[in-house]
Amino acid sequence: MTTANKITILRILFIPFFIVQVLYYIDSGGENHRMLAFATFVIAALCDGVDGYIARRFNQRSELGAILDPLADKLLLVSAIVLLSFPNEHRLERFPLWLTATILGRDVILTIGLGVIHYTCGKVVVRPILIGKAATVFQMIAVSWILLKWPEPWLPVWFWGAGLCTAISGLVYVWEGIRQLSASPISAASPNQSPNRMSEEPPR
Repeated sequence: MTTANKITILRILFIPFFIVQVLYYIDSGGENHRMLAFATFVIAALCDGVDGYIARRFNQRSELGAILDPLADKLLLVSAIVLLSFPNEHRLERFPLWLTATILGRDVILTIGLGVIHYTCGKVVVRPILIGKAATVFQMIAVSWILLKWPEPWLPVWFWGAGLCTAISGLVYVWEGIRQLSASPISAASPNQSPNRMSEEPPR
């Protein structure tokens, strides 16, 4: 259990607190709950950079960290986006449903793809791409913008940026997954069997 992994686990523990604060704000309208939700979201996002720096700087990369780090990112963002997609009595701006569906759909497809590749190839190679990181940045900006109640005219910019980057990154990852599957020996065609079935039958 490295220091980087401990910070990642702390990020995961922040998520229930964040969800509770958003729900309390939607229910009561208490501004302290909104600011606590925003502060928790920002701290969790900053810890993402901290644990990544520690893992690289002090050579603390591990298989556990490779699983927990993206899991913590996804849990935080998906929790925030889903919460902000529901009707909230006009307390906060809402994520458009098409964007929520795009983000969730991509993540579900990639999760299934990772399982298929791991099962068939025995190893999954995931290379972070710039467009995928841009999608995460746009999503984080959109969530923060809504929680801070900043000018609404800018929200479509973040929504469309997040949607386009999410969709394009999903297509890139799917293409990379297909390439890995195609390179696996299990994808090769099986040798043809003899069409003469009579020769396969034992003599009577």
